[in-house]
Amino acid sequence: MAEQAPRRHTIKIQVPAVTTVGNSASYPVKVPEAGVVAGVSYAPTSAQSGANTNSRTLNVINKGQAGAGSTSVASLALVSGTNLAAFVPSTITLSGTAANLVVAAGDVLQVQSLSVGTGIADPGGEFEILIDRTA
Repeated sequence: MAEQAPRRHTIKIQVPAVTTVGNSASYPVKVPEAGVVAGVSYAPTSAQSGANTNSRTLNVINKGQAGAGSTSVASLALVSGTNLAAFVPSTITLSGTAANLVVAAGDVLQVQSLSVGTGIADPGGEFEILIDRTA
């Protein structure tokens, strides 16, 4: 019998810094195997303090295989009191809808750093997406 790969697949993506003044960025990641997203985290290269009114939101959106989907997988609003420590992974809250966490092989997950208002800087860092295989 052939040996199977680990049941959990880890996707890591390095993202560059994004300045303020309304700038946003997004990065596509292709899902290699069908599964369920079990966790998402972000470890920035420097500390970042959240702010109200002008802030930033980190998202993971399932765009599907055609790239047109809009299913929210995970999101973290960097508002006042939500702060990121340098090189420390911060959990990005998973969707409370179980169906939103299901991914198919070939789906495109879009990692987003969205400016809210005039925004705050995103220092750049590493996103980690954990997927528990279902096949």
